[in-house]
Order: sequence, then structure tokens, then C-alpha cells
Amino acid sequence: MKTRNRLTKADIEALPVGGMIFCTSATGFGVRRQGAGAPVFFLQYRNADGVRRKMTIGRFGDPWTLDEARKRAMALLAEVHVNKRDVAAEKRARRAAPTVADLCNEYLTAAEKGDVLKRGGKAKKASTIATDRSRIEAHIKPLLGKEKVQGVTSKDVQKFLREVAAGKTAKREKGDKPRVLHNIRGGKGAASRTVGLLGAIFEYAVKEGMRADNPVRGVTRYADNKKKRRLSDEEYAALGAALVVLSNEMWPPALAAIKFLAFTGWRSGEAVNLRRGDMHQDGRLAIIDTKTDASARPLARVAADILRAQSKGKADELFFPPTRGGGVMSGFRSFFQCAVDKAGLDKSVTPHVLRHSFISVAADMGRTESTIGALVGHKQHSVTGRYTHHADDVLLAAADEVALEIARRMGLVPMAEEGNIIPFPSAEIVA
Repeated sequence: MKTRNRLTKADIEALPVGGMIFCTSATGFGVRRQGAGAPVFFLQYRNADGVRRKMTIGRFGDPWTLDEARKRAMALLAEVHVNKRDVAAEKRARRAAPTVADLCNEYLTAAEKGDVLKRGGKAKKASTIATDRSRIEAHIKPLLGKEKVQGVTSKDVQKFLREVAAGKTAKREKGDKPRVLHNIRGGKGAASRTVGLLGAIFEYAVKEGMRADNPVRGVTRYADNKKKRRLSDEEYAALGAALVVLSNEMWPPALAAIKFLAFTGWRSGEAVNLRRGDMHQDGRLAIIDTKTDASARPLARVAADILRAQSKGKADELFFPPTRGGGVMSGFRSFFQCAVDKAGLDKSVTPHVLRHSFISVAADMGRTESTIGALVGHKQHSVTGRYTHHADDVLLAAADEVALEIARRMGLVPMAEEGNIIPFPSAEIVA
């Protein structure tokens, strides 16, 4: 049933199912009832090309009273006739526009194909993509996933930063493997790193023509204070004593890995992924694949002795395996926290603190920035060229002096005599 009238509230309330009324006060503005629910206001018009369009304004009731719906219809008609806009087509386009969740999925797919390049023109590594995916699922999708890519503003990003820092996304959830729990904490560090990733994702969107600008640009992130923490002599001694007590309680490879980190300043991920075939020059040189590039690391003798003390295995086997199953030691952080608790240290002591402490001790001993960078694998000073198959005697001596000083502070005696050499399996390494 179609009729034309100047609509009244009584007309709308009396409208039967299947009924439709056009209002004479606004061309194309009407109301229809399609089922048992409330009637729906709509607008019908022809665009600049003469194509008939119809769009829904809203359902009768709060907030769409008759007067509000009529005002909206007249405003839309002005856009159609004066500004030549096709408002219905624009509305459909907005609904079909990609969300931030869609953008994130496309970004990860492109990264996996090697189409997302880092500075220097290199593709992201699988481990980096896994970290990106974790941050996307933990923080970005829950808070921004439903937003349209075109609609995100710098104000939205700033709000996102604050909410992640405040722990809005913090939760514990089951992992893919049995007995694995993911503890998503949030905090300022997580917020800043995730906003950095978000900036890369929106930069990808700009390059793909999904929007004209990057809303992350200009957003000020929290300063990362992680690197400011270092162990005092007392804390070194407490940690060393705790490791002695735990020698009969903790999973031996985990205990060895903690000592190894203290004596090398490596990242924890580099240590738990270290394989026997990575070792060269009687265990004094490790060539590993890092998050940035291949890196050759001169090793102190006390660190090499820790590796020699591990059970023998094939070249592709890990020095620090998990308690059960294959893969890397995913529970290393829990083991480390156990050692921290046993030492009576606060929770700010993380594996990264051992790295910064090693760097600080080396600096205190007068070692140059380039030497320290070569020992711990800083990108700017990574030993990747002429040291690929041979560690410099000066770097080896520096590694020995720093590691022995840390061992002294921890009250830990080197594990083996200099002459007690156990050869490592050789492996072909391509520089």
C-alpha cells in the first residue's frame, strides 16, 4: 500500500504491515512497515546519473522521531541536489570499507609473503611476524579492530596508547599447546611498542591507497625505561647465590641459560634458540641469526664452558632444550622469575636487565662502544663481515674480562679448566 500525505505520528502508528507512506513535505521521504517491528524511515532519490537510490534513515522511535527523520531527509536531499553527492552509494561504501582488523590481516599476509620490507629493504623474519601477530591479537584488534581504516584519527591512537598502558587489554589465556598460558600484561612498554607496530601497519595502508595519511604520526609514545635498570653488586651476589641453591631444583638447561645470559649480555631469545651447529673456533665464536641479521658473537671462555657442559647432541639440536617436547624453551621466563624470586629481587629484574647490566659493567671497565656492541650484537656494531669465521683476539679478551668480572660479582667459579676443551660439531655457515 502506497499513499502520499504530509506524515503525522498517527499515520505512522496506524501503518499496517506492508504499508508505505511518502511525505509530501520532502520529495522521496517516506516510512514503511515490513514486519511486526517499528516502521522504518527512508529516502528515495535519483543521483546525478539518473539512477534510483534508496537509503534507510532509521527506525521510528528514539532517536528517530518524525521531525528528526524529516530534517535528516531534507539535509540529505540538499547534499544530493546541491552538492551532487550520491549519499546512498557513499553509505554502502562506508559499510564495505575495510576495518582495522581487515587491514591487520592483510598486513600479516603481505609480511609472510615478504612484501613488507624493513629499513634496508629486507623482509621481516618469521619470529618478528609472530611477535607482530601476538600484539595485533592481544591489543590492536580488541580496541581498534572494528574501526574503519579511513576513520581512525590521531586522537583514537592516543586513546589506544593510554588504554593499553592502563592494562585494558591485560588478560590470561590458553595457548595453542597444552599447559601453555599467555599472560598479556599491557603497560607503557607494551603500549609504546604496539603503537610502533600500528604506525607500520598504517604506513602499509597509505602505500596501498587505503587512506591518505598515517594517524600514528605525531603521537608521542611513552619513554621505554627498560634499559635504565642494571644490577648492583649486591643484586649480582644475590642472584648468584640463588642459582647455587637452585642447582638441584631447577631444570638444568634453564639454570645454565640464565648463567649464559649473565656472562654474555645476549637477548634471551638468542640464547634459547642457540644450536650446536652455531658454534665455531672451539666454542669461542657463535654465528647466529638475529632479529636484524646474521651476527657473529665472540664468547667468553666461561660462557663457552657453560655450553660445553651441556649434554652432547647433533649440530641442529638446542643447547638449552625445553623440559619436554620439541621447539624452544617457551617457559624460560618462568624459570628466570623463579631465580629472581629466590634471590629476593623485585620483578623489575628481567632477562633484559642482565643484558643491560653486562653492557654497563663493560662500560665501567672502559670498553669502547664498538667493542661492547660487537659482544652483545648491537646492530650498529654487529660483527658480520671479516669476523664471520674468526673472532678477533682483542674481542675475545674483552669478552673474558667482562664475563669474569660478572662471575666474580655473582660468586660463581668458572665451570672448567682452560685445557678441558670439548670440541663442538662443525657446521657450514654462509656469510
